[in-house]
Amino acid sequence: MTRRKSRVCAVSYLNTVPLVWGAVHGPQKGMVDLTFAVPSVCADRVVAGDADVGLLPVIEMDRHGLDWIPGIGIACRGAVRSILLASRTPFEEIRTLAADSGSRTSVALARIVLEQRYGARPLVTTMEPDLDHMLESADAALLIGDAALALDPAEMDLPCLDLGEEWAELTGLPMVFAVWAGRRENITPELGEILNQSCRYGLGQLDAIIREESERRGFSEELVHQYLTRYVALQLGEEEEAGLKRYLEYARELDKRP
Repeated sequence: MTRRKSRVCAVSYLNTVPLVWGAVHGPQKGMVDLTFAVPSVCADRVVAGDADVGLLPVIEMDRHGLDWIPGIGIACRGAVRSILLASRTPFEEIRTLAADSGSRTSVALARIVLEQRYGARPLVTTMEPDLDHMLESADAALLIGDAALALDPAEMDLPCLDLGEEWAELTGLPMVFAVWAGRRENITPELGEILNQSCRYGLGQLDAIIREESERRGFSEELVHQYLTRYVALQLGEEEEAGLKRYLEYARELDKRP
């Protein structure tokens, strides 16, 4: 009998493209059954058993006791540009936060940063990523992924935090947002090698990715180039694992609260 391909759920944001470029366009094409969704939906599919492995928010990986494939993921080592918190009040006075409905790791990160650096503990509600609409009903808004990239913080009238930069200021460590995760029995050495090779292939094809994705997503080539080469880290080492450990310690404390 032919062995079933691993069902892999990837995230549909720009930062994921190099990770799956080999599986979509390169030597790893056809080796996995690949689908795309926002991060929270990827997590739901893996937990429900509808996907074997997904590019999961690290907070969901931890909450569900899942294993992960080391060496690759989505991280930053300072400013990240695609996770922005805009506020119509001083950060210390934020009482309500509207968060992108596709985010979970970033919501916890926002709560950690606001509490640890600004002494704020806002009530969080989830909404579709529309900044004006979000700020009509909350003191601050959290945007992630392409919705955040569509904004230019330098041109915004509102004060804005880059949560990657805020995390680095708080801890001195990288921030890991997502990793390939699933149940232990589904993370085979073969699958780990396919996904690592897909990432390496993608990193070697950045010029092609920048051209194609800038046109497809309506971003300038300069923005896509800066984002994929300056802001996002896709290969994870010891420092990233230390940052992940620190983040999960903070997030677990949040989960203990009523």
